[in-house]
Amino acid sequence: TAGHRSKRLVARAGAGRGEVTLLDYGAGNVRSVRNAVQKLGFTIKDVVKPQDITAADRILFPGVGSFGQAMTILRKNGWVEPLKDYVQSGRPFFGVCLGLQLLFDGSDENGGYEGLGIIPGKVGLFDPNMGLQVPHIGWNTLSQKRPSTLLGGVGDKRLYFVHSYRATPSPENKDWVLATCDYGEPFVAAVGKGNVYACQFHPEKSGFAGLDILEGFLDPAAAKAKQEAEAASAAGNHAPKNSSGLAKRVIACLDVRANDQGDL
Repeated sequence: TAGHRSKRLVARAGAGRGEVTLLDYGAGNVRSVRNAVQKLGFTIKDVVKPQDITAADRILFPGVGSFGQAMTILRKNGWVEPLKDYVQSGRPFFGVCLGLQLLFDGSDENGGYEGLGIIPGKVGLFDPNMGLQVPHIGWNTLSQKRPSTLLGGVGDKRLYFVHSYRATPSPENKDWVLATCDYGEPFVAAVGKGNVYACQFHPEKSGFAGLDILEGFLDPAAAKAKQEAEAASAAGNHAPKNSSGLAKRVIACLDVRANDQGDL
């Protein structure tokens, strides 16, 4: 129940479960990410110099704002090459929202920018000719392509998205894609290979389901044990599944605009 979940989170918060290196490049509000990580019982170390990336045991890279702005800041700080080396080494990494998009070859945003080049493909704007509202804002479900500890407890739960640009699945990046989401067309919702993960949705804004995803990255052994216990408990529960797709409801959220023109 929600009450039991809250009690477990209080216990975790004081547990001292380890340290997470947070790559905050200053382009967006990541306070909710900090709160979620600390709620799970982990401490945070901020990246202030390139050596902090090289020395990290696990990196959390949340991002909001524009693709070009983020890459410009990463280059200015001398973080691009250490970050590419870190991710390519297969060490634990979790990118959120723009932190997923930057892993791709590049983006069409603002005339086009080169990305980190870890995952094949280019990020593009949702097609406004499909009659859908852009940006994609709201709670939506995932279509998981292969099992993972990261998403093992998600099932048909909805997660929170807010973005105008998206990466599309292709044969070239198929081995990276963990899950897609549908908004007029399928787009990449989560990727993973080895210890490297990223998601387009915001786990820190997605309630208990989002906290479970963060825990799946920060402490995969504990997350897997919990998922197995919950699966066993639910084996005899025949409650109807939730419907899939974007939820038609209004939600309150933090302002995650990159500027006063409303760019996401």
